[in-house]
Amino acid sequence: MKLGIIGLPNVGKSTLFNSLTKAGAESANYPFCTIDPNVGVVAVPDTRLSLLAQLYDSEKITPAVIEFVDIAGLVKGASKGEGLGNQFLSNIREVDAIVHVIRCFEDSNIIHVDGTIDPLRDIETINLELIFSDIEILERRIAKTSKGAKNDKTLAKELDLLNRIKAHLEEGKLAKSFLTEDEEEIAWRSSYHLLTDKPVIFAANVKEEDLKEDGASNPYVQKVKEFSAKEKSEVFVICAQIEQEIAELDEEEKAMFLEDLGLTESGLDKLISASYRLLGLISYLTSGKQETRAWTIKEGTKAPQAAGKIHSDFERGFIRAEVVYYQDLLDCGSYSAAKEKGLVRLEGKEYIVKDGDVILFRFNV
Repeated sequence: MKLGIIGLPNVGKSTLFNSLTKAGAESANYPFCTIDPNVGVVAVPDTRLSLLAQLYDSEKITPAVIEFVDIAGLVKGASKGEGLGNQFLSNIREVDAIVHVIRCFEDSNIIHVDGTIDPLRDIETINLELIFSDIEILERRIAKTSKGAKNDKTLAKELDLLNRIKAHLEEGKLAKSFLTEDEEEIAWRSSYHLLTDKPVIFAANVKEEDLKEDGASNPYVQKVKEFSAKEKSEVFVICAQIEQEIAELDEEEKAMFLEDLGLTESGLDKLISASYRLLGLISYLTSGKQETRAWTIKEGTKAPQAAGKIHSDFERGFIRAEVVYYQDLLDCGSYSAAKEKGLVRLEGKEYIVKDGDVILFRFNV
């Protein structure tokens, strides 16, 4: 999974990226200090892995990973090349979802590009830049498709779709709110990789004192939550400065630090939960002497396709899957004990894999 982190300058975006990835991306109090998009790979925290690894005495633990791409601070006019902004928009096209960092705190020492704090205005500024960038992509596609549309019914149909989406965007609406039930149109639309078609997670960046109650008394956070509910997006409250401090601690110190703050999970945990929910992702597990590993798949994935995540041969030659729920396996203390109790099931090609399934695939190629 790849997430693009965006936001206006000085909202805490690079501070958040640094702490999430410990990658040390340069952070300074002026726009475009992140001139090269920084990429960081983060392990998805999963307590199930260490417990299974203990059971199997595994030599190695391989967690699922998320790739974060830090996109340089956007400003008004970025899509037209203002302030170097447009060269970064192409980097967002490859991501599965966008994490939009919104400033929800007052601090006279950290200048805001527009002079005042207004989360909804900031969201609108970024959305407009993404809309303009999408319109540009569509215009290029329209020019290309128009050439053959007169003599080709399929191209003519696609041209009609392109013009309809463009008109929708020109009304200031996002591509994700454009509706079509035509399967061919859905496939074309997905191939355009429009920025405003991507799922969005809003990260409401607050001061430390607002963290404990999850921003409940912060009016800026409430505005973002109301907006997010209408957009069917995810939103979570974070303090980038606190995340930076957490990033320097080991697991034990981190747990104590969070407890002192009255928190149960870090911002990274919140972000991962939000992104899994938004994208409809789950993890199944494989475990043995060599390795215990988490594999990320879409909810609703059938066993052969889940097997294909490990290797294409597993999908091609799929025979069956031996499945046991991880908690049942831990409770029994061994695979053979779980088998004796009838908790290990044999599943075929139609089985839909569940989160927390420990699976052994049988295949033949």
